[in-house]
Amino acid sequence: VQLVESGGGLVQAGGSLRLSCVVSGRIFSINHMAWYRQGPGIQRELVARITSGGTTNYADSVKGRFTISRDNAKNTVYLQMNSLKPEDTAVYYCNADLKTYYSGSSPGVVYWGQGTQVTVSS
Repeated sequence: VQLVESGGGLVQAGGSLRLSCVVSGRIFSINHMAWYRQGPGIQRELVARITSGGTTNYADSVKGRFTISRDNAKNTVYLQMNSLKPEDTAVYYCNADLKTYYSGSSPGVVYWGQGTQVTVSS
């Protein structure tokens, strides 16, 4: 299983970026998918999460500015980031809680991407 993020880069404050994360490999089902970020000297934090049914939740710091979505047919999760601020600068990681085979009610395994850098200049 591989998670590959893309879409990061350098943007001015107030600008927008759209991150994508494609999950590939042997996949039976994907439960929740999420975006985390880790800024310099800061612990990794949850940015947004989306369940298989489309329920979303966000960190307070990004509510109203970021939108998480997913395309189940493409095994892809997106993060639309608007009104970016310098404090949004971080490496952004996607993760997915998934199963590679049917296992009844057993929990899935969480996989992580390698991260993509987002830098917001003031």
